[in-house]
Formats: sequence, structure tokens, C-alpha cells
Amino acid sequence: MAEVLPGVVKCGAYRYEDGTRYVGDWNQRGQKHGMGHMELPDGTRYDGGFQNGLCSGLGVMCFPDGAKYEGEFMQGWFHGHGIFWRADGMRFEGEFRGGRIWGLGLVTFNDESHGFPRNEGFFQDCRLVRKKRCPDVVQRAQKVALMARAQSD
Repeated sequence: MAEVLPGVVKCGAYRYEDGTRYVGDWNQRGQKHGMGHMELPDGTRYDGGFQNGLCSGLGVMCFPDGAKYEGEFMQGWFHGHGIFWRADGMRFEGEFRGGRIWGLGLVTFNDESHGFPRNEGFFQDCRLVRKKRCPDVVQRAQKVALMARAQSD
């Protein structure tokens, strides 16, 4: 039996005037709310949770250039733990705030190296500001990304 989410009243599809398409759950106010799939006119795709019209909870966002984020969202932003892959294969595993790399994490380049010296520690606005080992945060980001991927399949 499917889980009934509070405030979710129906499932359906809608195409917005700008070309955005959404298929999923809606709340009583006509906002995306619950689980859904959204495609933007530029080719960006999102599969995951919504709350009051915004990406929220676990989700996967794929960009037209090949970049991808798997993890936690809040009020439409990457927020919490997750993994972001750039189109060139470089990735960041760690913490995000307000759509930016912000908190503890690890950068891995497309050759699977972490740079020298190692790019691990506290990042502020996408820049490494303090080196620190943080394997627990990286492991949490990997677990959250796996859960987001499993939920969106």
C-alpha cells in the first residue's frame, strides 16, 4: 500500500506556459507536494520530493551539460548532505547550504585523486578554507545520495 502524505490530495501532470513539465503529487493549494518528476525547458530534470511547490527532501537533479546532484534539498536549494558531479567527472561529497558547497566535504578529481595537498575539509562558498579529515561526513553524503537515487528510480 502506498504511503499517504499529509496535505497531498492528488497525482497528476501539468505543462506550464514556459514549457516546464511536472508529473507527480499536488497539495490542496495546487502546488507540487510529495513525490514528482519535473523537466525544465533548458533540459534540467529533477526527480524527488517537493514541499509547497519547491524541491525538498531527497532528490536527484540532472543538468543538460551532464552535471548531476544527488542528495538533500530544502526550499528549492541543494541543502544538507549530497554529492555533486561536474560534467568533467570531478565531484564533491559533503555538505551544501543554500545551493552552494558549504561545510565539510571532499573533492575528487576525474582521475580519482583528491589533489595535493588533499582537498578535504571545511568549504565556504565553494572554496576550501580549512583542511580537516571528515570521512564520516563523506560517508553520510554517499549514503544520502544512494537513498535519493533509489527513491527517484
